[in-house]
Amino acid sequence: MEDSKERLTTCISTSELERRWKAAREMMRDRKIDILLMRNDEEFLGGYVKWFSDFSARHSYPFTVIFPLDEEMTFITCGPPPPGEPFPPQWAVRGVKKRLSAPYFPSLHYTSTYDAELAVNVLKEKKGATIGLIGKSFIPMNFYEYLKKHLSNAQFVDATDEIDQIKVIKSAEEIELIKRTAALQDKTMEHLRNCIKPGMRDFEVLAEAQQSVVKQGSERQLILVSSSPPISPIRYQFRHFQNKTIKEGDRVAVLIEVNGPGGFYTEIGRMFSLGQPPQELQDAFGTAVEAQDLTVNLLKPGADPKDIWEANNAFLQERGYFPERRLYAHGQGYDLVERPAIRYDEPMKIKANMNITVHPFAGNETIWATICDNYFVREAGDCVHLHKTSREIIVL
Repeated sequence: MEDSKERLTTCISTSELERRWKAAREMMRDRKIDILLMRNDEEFLGGYVKWFSDFSARHSYPFTVIFPLDEEMTFITCGPPPPGEPFPPQWAVRGVKKRLSAPYFPSLHYTSTYDAELAVNVLKEKKGATIGLIGKSFIPMNFYEYLKKHLSNAQFVDATDEIDQIKVIKSAEEIELIKRTAALQDKTMEHLRNCIKPGMRDFEVLAEAQQSVVKQGSERQLILVSSSPPISPIRYQFRHFQNKTIKEGDRVAVLIEVNGPGGFYTEIGRMFSLGQPPQELQDAFGTAVEAQDLTVNLLKPGADPKDIWEANNAFLQERGYFPERRLYAHGQGYDLVERPAIRYDEPMKIKANMNITVHPFAGNETIWATICDNYFVREAGDCVHLHKTSREIIVL
């Protein structure tokens, strides 16, 4: 019989999964939670399901994990009803008691409670259970309402923050996989150095980058590209806006936000120049590099993200650039954007063994420049720079 396991891409070890499960169950005992429930429908921001199961939801096909205190998990995925075979296959799962499926799709509104019905049948086995919801913002209203209606004796609590506090601290195994993601992104930046040229369209740069990262083991990709004259406020562009033709003298901004083998994210952003960049662009880019250094030097265990956010904005405004108003640095793991967010409203403090991406912008009405790299926070109070690509405008 064919060895099915050769089909698998990089997996996390069973011992690492057991470490996570043990930590989650210790938290559940402390909070007197009987069952955890989470539901994700994409990989970019689907880290809860991945962290517990080593599988990701993809392409808006929802994936629910039920994690009891005292027995193995239940998976609920989109697929055939019995006697059809649910996904993932039995040989590929670990720590799983039941695999259930039904043919539900968010675009077919009349199927909107099919997975909730399966969840209720599992959850009602524990009478009067306290159910901890993980990632409530990912759980649809109709799913939650169905649970509340049919589990009237259950108590629902939000356990998201408790799981966040565990999963943002990376283990040695996770750190090694994160380093592999950063390395493949560096290799792709070097590939782009050798292939970007006048006459290409922005989306062709995306295609070159995507082929490079996929060949190296990336499983999910978000790649932003924008070419423009060097003195321009144009930022990174999504695929729908990537039809511009690159011209001699343009600058080309590329942001590679992809995961690597095992599913962990880092991201790298650089600016290429087809010709010598003007001094104004060099100055703006230099300011972005200084802003990145400022933030990295403040990423120490115990630091408050609000203080770092305010220091970054004060620095940018002193140099004559716009302050950040959205998000310029944040954690990463199985989520492209993970806590802590370096913002005014983030309550989580900085801790050792966090993986933080730092991507400040230096922009005003006439110009825009940026840089992006990942850093590991160390207990000693310094950071390890994960990316090796030189922090400069790459002149082609």
